Amino acid sequence: MFIQTEPTPNPASLKFIPGREVISGGTVDYRAAEDAASSPLALRLFDVSGVSGVFLGSDFITVTKADDRDWAVLKPMILGAIMEHYTSGEVAVSAGDEEESFDPADAEIVEQIKEIIEARVRPVVARDGGDIVFKGFRDGVVYLNMRGSCSGCPSSTMTLKHGIENMMRHFIPEVQAVEAVQ
Repeated sequence: MFIQTEPTPNPASLKFIPGREVISGGTVDYRAAEDAASSPLALRLFDVSGVSGVFLGSDFITVTKADDRDWAVLKPMILGAIMEHYTSGEVAVSAGDEEESFDPADAEIVEQIKEIIEARVRPVVARDGGDIVFKGFRDGVVYLNMRGSCSGCPSSTMTLKHGIENMMRHFIPEVQAVEAVQ
C-alpha cells in the first residue's frame, strides 16, 4: 500500500492519501482521543504520541500534531498506523449524527447555503485537507464548523470572513454574516 502525503496551509496538519476510500458520506473531525470511540482508525492514530487531531474525509486523512512535535518523527509512525488499519479490515468510523440548528421557516435559505458550501467551498478546502460543515442559520448568521486542517489554521479566519461570508452575502441576500463554531 502506497500512502501519499501532502502539506496543508496549516503547518501543524499533514494530509495523508491512502489511495482508497476512508469514509463514505461526509467527514468526521476528532480533536481528542476521548471523542474518537466510534473510530478504530482515529483511535489508532491518537495512539501515536504527539497526534492532537484526526480528520477523516472521503479519500484522505488529515492529522494534526502537537506544537512540540516534529513531522520527521511522527510521519513514519502515522503511516504505519494507517497501514495497520487497512490491513485489519476494520471500518474507519461508525455512523453518527450531525445536528443542525435553524428555523424551519428558513429551510429554503438553508438549502441555498448548503448548495453553495457543497459546490463552491467544500471542494476547495478538501484540497487543503479540511472541510466546512453547516451547523446552523439564525437571524441572518450562518454558523459553520471548520474541520481538519482548517481548524486552527492561521488563514482560516480570513477564508471564513473574506471568502465564504462575501460569497454567501452575494448569492443569498438574507445572509448577513458567517461565524465559526465548534
